Amino acid sequence: MAYLSPEGHQRVSEAVAAAEARTAGEIVTVVADRSDGYSDIALVWSALVAFTALTVYALFPEFYLGLVDRLTGGWGTEWSTSGILALFGTATMLKFLGTWLLLLWQPLRFALIPGPVKSARSRARAIDLFKVGAERRTHGRTGILIYLSMREHRAEIVADEAIASKVTPETWGEAMAAMLVHIKDGRCADGMIAAVEKVGAVLAEHFPRAEDDQNELPDRLIEL
Repeated sequence: MAYLSPEGHQRVSEAVAAAEARTAGEIVTVVADRSDGYSDIALVWSALVAFTALTVYALFPEFYLGLVDRLTGGWGTEWSTSGILALFGTATMLKFLGTWLLLLWQPLRFALIPGPVKSARSRARAIDLFKVGAERRTHGRTGILIYLSMREHRAEIVADEAIASKVTPETWGEAMAAMLVHIKDGRCADGMIAAVEKVGAVLAEHFPRAEDDQNELPDRLIEL
């Protein structure tokens, strides 16, 4: 899914170039549809539903056996232990499979993912992308990643060691706030541009651009 138009990509790239014109820092921008597939979370929910159902079957076996008899037109079937186990075991597996199939619908799956899990996965994904695309890839260790994960509604800023040694994570709060104001209104490009401008201002203060400074990382926005 594309969240930015070609024009939006161009505007963000131009904003990065403008910000880097005042600083030795290198800004990388990434917009991702999601940070993870959360298959494990879907399995956890499916298992929870299945085991909850099994517990209910164990607590009220007569009710469910009577329900089966009524649905099948039985006359008070004498259920053996193996028959009961087979019946409830099959019902439990169907509960598991049914829940798993329901959670293939992405809006429901993401609605059931706990907020702390979304935050942790988004942060981990941002760090992974930073390590691949920006960490230690600049001469002065001045790379910084602005990461936006749309499905999770999460944003992250990850900085290289030279920046992190001078700028605390709390400093990026204004950049995050400026970004999210636009993102909430569906203006992804404007949000990224606002964050780039704020980050660029901080970098220009701590890492002013030298006359012989070279552009070491691409300015273009990466959309995943």
